[in-house]
Amino acid sequence: MNMKKLNCFLFHHRTMRLTLTAMLISTVSELMAQDGVAGIQEANTKVRSYFASGTNLMYAVGAIVGLIGAIKVYNKWNSGDPDTGKVAAAWFGSCVFLVIVATVLKSFFGV
Repeated sequence: MNMKKLNCFLFHHRTMRLTLTAMLISTVSELMAQDGVAGIQEANTKVRSYFASGTNLMYAVGAIVGLIGAIKVYNKWNSGDPDTGKVAAAWFGSCVFLVIVATVLKSFFGV
């Protein structure tokens, strides 16, 4: 093989590699640059579908906390603790807070 043919072969080989590389880069960039609106809409739909279950869970947690608080307040009352009113207010306040937060979030976000 003479030098002229070798140089021609190497030139075509480099050109072919550069062309394939450019095609690969353009294909990858095309795949990566898809529209994100569909993904955002899907995430919005999924989060909104979970929200009702989440608020029901908050109501259930509030009920359990209320029952535990009622038992603790009852025990303190029967033992004659002087700070029974403070403990009752704290437990009742935490239950009311859970219910209000769940309701306000539900109405604020329109879910």
